[in-house]
Amino acid sequence: MRFRNTAINSIGYVLPPHVVTSAQLEDAIRPTLDRLGLPPGQLEKLSGVKERRWWEPGTQPSTVAAMAGEKALENAGLHKNQINALINTSVCRDYLEPATASMVSGKMGLARHTFCYDIANACLGFLNGIVSAAQMIELGQAEHVLVVDGESSREPVTATLHRLASPLATGDTFRDNFATLTLGSGAVAAVVSRKDLCREPHEVRGAVMRSATEFNQLCLGNHTEMKADPHGLLVHGVGLAVETWPHATAEFEWKPGGIDEFVCHQVSLSHFTHTFERLELPLEKALLTFPFLGNVGPASLPLTLALGEAQGRIRSGQELCLFGVGSGLGCIVMAVRW
Repeated sequence: MRFRNTAINSIGYVLPPHVVTSAQLEDAIRPTLDRLGLPPGQLEKLSGVKERRWWEPGTQPSTVAAMAGEKALENAGLHKNQINALINTSVCRDYLEPATASMVSGKMGLARHTFCYDIANACLGFLNGIVSAAQMIELGQAEHVLVVDGESSREPVTATLHRLASPLATGDTFRDNFATLTLGSGAVAAVVSRKDLCREPHEVRGAVMRSATEFNQLCLGNHTEMKADPHGLLVHGVGLAVETWPHATAEFEWKPGGIDEFVCHQVSLSHFTHTFERLELPLEKALLTFPFLGNVGPASLPLTLALGEAQGRIRSGQELCLFGVGSGLGCIVMAVRW
């Protein structure tokens, strides 16, 4: 899938104010960990996540997504009336109905002509949002599309700690709920625009997608719980990434060493190292944000992109590979010339 006229115009993001360390989470379930014979530091050791961030209690995903959206619009130098569509891509939602996109739009005060809808695809949602925006732009249906995401891990992590603190919690309980303890919070937005309308266009060259839906039971989540098979996700998630990679290199004619930066969905150190080792890619070309943000779901990859730009690591003219694998299972590799 190739695009000719689409670019990321700008990015805006907001990070929560409260830092919660893995050590603090372990302290909350210390009696269970002691009973299971698990020494201190296992959460950080096994995942690589040192800390994550939380919003104030009761903060709605739409509120923080709207904040990030405002920043993205400001960075693009656009007026709210210029946005043709708003796509919300978060796993966390205010309600099952209506679409959280309508909440974000209402809080931002976007115009009546702005078409609003949600896209749900686990941790791939934001990349799917960019693809959907690009398709509208390429078809001449839109000039500027705002893609937003607001994630809050406080509620599911707190509920999981209560379950794990139970005297009935077993080793299987800890294993099934382990992935929830790695979750973080954050909000991010991108203005995706027609390339010739950007002050500094970051060209979206295209995307390659693959699915392995026979593994759709490996990670199951709701508002208060996420049960995951860590080993299955590692084996089959990395396997799908390996399967997708040659299709992407052929589509975008990537040569060894031709990619300046890899911007990846952030899960854990084991997922990173296994994927990069299998593909023989240089890990030093990937900015790691999971140690201090945790897994922020679909906001993870664009937050990494935004932080990489803010730090000066991602610069104009670089060839970027946006690489995500999400539960379901799905994989998207996107080429962006920054």
